[in-house]
Amino acid sequence: MTRRTILVLCAAALAVSACSTPNNGTPTPSGGGISPAPSSPASRAPGPEVPKVANPIDLARFRQAPCEALTSTQAQDLIGPKVEATPRNESAGPACVWVTPSTSRPSVNVVIGNGPDGGTAAVYAAKGGAYKIVEPREPIEGYPVTAYGVIDRRAEGGCSVALGTSDDQTITVAAEQSERNIGKKDPCDAARQAAVSVLATLRAAK
Repeated sequence: MTRRTILVLCAAALAVSACSTPNNGTPTPSGGGISPAPSSPASRAPGPEVPKVANPIDLARFRQAPCEALTSTQAQDLIGPKVEATPRNESAGPACVWVTPSTSRPSVNVVIGNGPDGGTAAVYAAKGGAYKIVEPREPIEGYPVTAYGVIDRRAEGGCSVALGTSDDQTITVAAEQSERNIGKKDPCDAARQAAVSVLATLRAAK
């Protein structure tokens, strides 16, 4: 079990609560409601339904500086003018949370992770098992996006998406909506929109 979901539930608590992650398979956050899927990436062959990534992205730079995954302009567009970025060195790998000071909503969390996690195939494999929600979303310029979670938190204004950056690697982009948007907009759309910005930054750094 690995890392992707590690900050999803942390976001609802101002993304500063303790999180932890096991070692093999898909992601997990501690102290929340989203858990990892079992099995190791090496033991799983991607099925024909799993979208492939034609142009893998090297994440090495962003593991060193996860808060560079969004520019200040992008973060302000997503959160608001007073957004602050806080890096986090989780057991699962480098991460960063963007939030307005003294509030917990809205927020965006990005978890880069330490290494291969099985990619989108690992998320698909957990459907109906560890994950209650596994919903493919519209890809972003050929990079797969999948909404997922141990519980469905959309009614609470929260959603995580796995952005496939290679066939064996994803990063998590988690969004918590502002109070006024809960029930009015799909939080998974907000998470995907944040992933659009993150992907633009990742690709620009290639």
